[in-house]
Amino acid sequence: MAFESLSDRLSGVFKKLRGKGKLTEADIKAAMREVRMALLEADVNYKVAKDFCAQVSERAMGSEVMESLTPAQQVIKIVNEELTRLMGGETAERIRIKSKPPTILIMCGLQGNGKTTHAAKLGKYFLKEGHRPLLVACDVYRPAAIDQLQVVGKQAGVPVFAMGTEKPEIIAAKAVAHAKDHGNDIVILDTAGRLQIDEALMEELKRIKQAVSVDETLLVVDAMAGQDAVNVAKTFNEQIGVDGIVLTKTDGDTRGGAALSVLAVTGKPIKFQGVGEKLDDLEVFHPGRMAGRILGMGDVLTLIEKAQAGQDEKQAQETARRLMENKFDMNDMLAQFDQMRKMGGASAMLSMIPGGSKIDPDKIDEKQFAHIEAIILSMTKAEREKPSLINPKRKRRIAAGSGTTVEEVNRLLRQFEAMQKLMKQFKRNPKGFGRRFGMGGMPRF
Repeated sequence: MAFESLSDRLSGVFKKLRGKGKLTEADIKAAMREVRMALLEADVNYKVAKDFCAQVSERAMGSEVMESLTPAQQVIKIVNEELTRLMGGETAERIRIKSKPPTILIMCGLQGNGKTTHAAKLGKYFLKEGHRPLLVACDVYRPAAIDQLQVVGKQAGVPVFAMGTEKPEIIAAKAVAHAKDHGNDIVILDTAGRLQIDEALMEELKRIKQAVSVDETLLVVDAMAGQDAVNVAKTFNEQIGVDGIVLTKTDGDTRGGAALSVLAVTGKPIKFQGVGEKLDDLEVFHPGRMAGRILGMGDVLTLIEKAQAGQDEKQAQETARRLMENKFDMNDMLAQFDQMRKMGGASAMLSMIPGGSKIDPDKIDEKQFAHIEAIILSMTKAEREKPSLINPKRKRRIAAGSGTTVEEVNRLLRQFEAMQKLMKQFKRNPKGFGRRFGMGGMPRF
């Protein structure tokens, strides 16, 4: 999970602060020393970590914290605000789409950072937004690069323009003309990379940018490269000019140093982050939401967006109605598992739920969901709609059909029955139900 180690370290620092009553300057200085060490261990640029801690210390020494009844909470609030500012502020940086098409985007970066895959991800993202993107194969050196773009383009449902091994700048110019003729309002140029920065790569990118009027230069960098990624971003920006960063493999980066350093070092915002291998695994980078995840506050807005993307409104309303009327059956449970899978699985959802980061994702056995699905799929239509029909003989048949045990079938039925009882209690007394589970009343929750 992204920022896992940093999140754990900061959680420990804030736990110590909460254990104190009033905070002294010595307490804050000691906490900031630990925060700085946590940032450096997360591979954050030294100057960035030093400046960040100095800014937080300066604000934390003020009367707002020192005279507060909840000083630790005030410090956490300041850290959250400064983390958000460090990564770009509350508002996410969007791609500027021209009123007169096409908008031309160029994807650049080192080899192996995921340019081709993320060009297709970006194409699919814009397709969902109602645009008509066109992918362009400008990498004429890497073996099978054109084939790869055509494969992922087909998977994304986005057309690909290719001209074999023609000069990249000529391909780019012809692609823009093609886009104008065929009504493509966004052109995404997939360019060649190198294992390391060299003059030939930079010259080629400059020629492409001279041949066509590029609106956004997006640099694709690997989050797991840490400070190397930041140094690459700095060099590319100085050589060809960069408008934004696409940070890949953030799902595998437990430290997060690149995300926290890149804006401060290059002055260029992160616009998108790759959060998985699938073509749907691309998110707009929201600094405020990411700060919330780092501090264990969750990211409910992204969770809601993922839910909305994976389930249409009518289906969601129907599921909610059946749940409230206590008509929720095994078919509905099966649909919810499918919904959770579309949202990235239980582990991915944990990081977005407030407090979820404290739960060890390794303790969540995703295979158990597959077992439950197998059990439900082994039931007849009548059994799914009315589980009370399932007697010992039927349980043995279901267990045999799903490759599980009768004990596992019984466990699922007990859990389902417990859930139905909870919903009955909620229907009778929503406010009391909320208080019982620490929600302060369901309407407010």
